Amino acid sequence: MATVTPALSPSSPRSAPETHVAPAAKPRQPMAGSDASPGDASALWGAHYQGTAKVTAVPYDYCGAGNSLEAGQAKAYELPATLDLGKPHDAGGQSDGNPFTLLLAVGQPSQDGAISLHSSAPSDQLLLTYWHLSWDGSDLSGELTDTHVKEGAALNLVNWPGLLVPCRPELGALPGGATHDIATGSTLSGSLSRGSALLTAKAKSEDGLVEFSFDFSGSS
Repeated sequence: MATVTPALSPSSPRSAPETHVAPAAKPRQPMAGSDASPGDASALWGAHYQGTAKVTAVPYDYCGAGNSLEAGQAKAYELPATLDLGKPHDAGGQSDGNPFTLLLAVGQPSQDGAISLHSSAPSDQLLLTYWHLSWDGSDLSGELTDTHVKEGAALNLVNWPGLLVPCRPELGALPGGATHDIATGSTLSGSLSRGSALLTAKAKSEDGLVEFSFDFSGSS
């Protein structure tokens, strides 16, 4: 089976001093022909949006009774973000059933709260589909249905710092953060056009140590 190299190592939590949430820039795909109607998903293939994401994150630690998970103090912040849409992938004799590919990168890889969302990833012999996306001509909805951790190809990730001392946030956090796999059941919704994108996400990490939401607003 072919190997798909993830943007970050899939084990979680873990430090990631030299890894990247977002992949290296890829050549832009051409936009669909002028005969594509505004409500046709193909009209958005090759679209690139730049904007900001307003993120709210709630960290968790095993500080509750009986070492159960307990929520910490919520944090709110704003990070630059990009969204790229492309033609659905074909690989390994399989076709991506989504209306387009989606890659959303929030923040720089080493930043606390940096987020990477990939709808699918191709290789010569394998197509990995992470998100199930629905499109009705203007509105998008989606759910993360497979992390592909078992293939060593987790690409939907959030970077979040671990505490220096468990249950003692006042003593600070580990530098550089740690990458956490985003859990199945996480959702996306919003609206897309050729000129603008508005997306909302609600998600949590597979290990339960961070829960977050964000609102992305961008223009092409």
